[in-house]
Amino acid sequence: MVLPKNKKLTPRSQLLRKSATKEENHLWHDYLKTYPIQFNRQKVIGNFIVDFYCNSVRLAIEIDGSQHYTSGALCYDEERTSYLNGLGITVLRFSNTDIKKNFNEVCTTIHEKVCELTGYTLIRHG
Repeated sequence: MVLPKNKKLTPRSQLLRKSATKEENHLWHDYLKTYPIQFNRQKVIGNFIVDFYCNSVRLAIEIDGSQHYTSGALCYDEERTSYLNGLGITVLRFSNTDIKKNFNEVCTTIHEKVCELTGYTLIRHG
């Protein structure tokens, strides 16, 4: 299934890749970039941009900074998650603090979810 894409968001997704947070860069460079199944950064899906996306298992990963915990942002994130779930996409959310303080656990959670979604046991790297 081809995912819907608002092409007007492509320049914004490119800018977000160039100006990624420390936590996004850490997860990307130290884990996802070399993961055995391909992930993309700042993927446009419909009218949303997800931090990381793996098309082969339909998994989106979101890294939430403090701005995500306001009432307006929480509603927006719920709307986005509901939309993505409606497309058959699983969403994993982690906070910046999770990345900073529990990086190995975050990687383990991602790996376990990928294995669950593929039905395969993959050798974990990193």
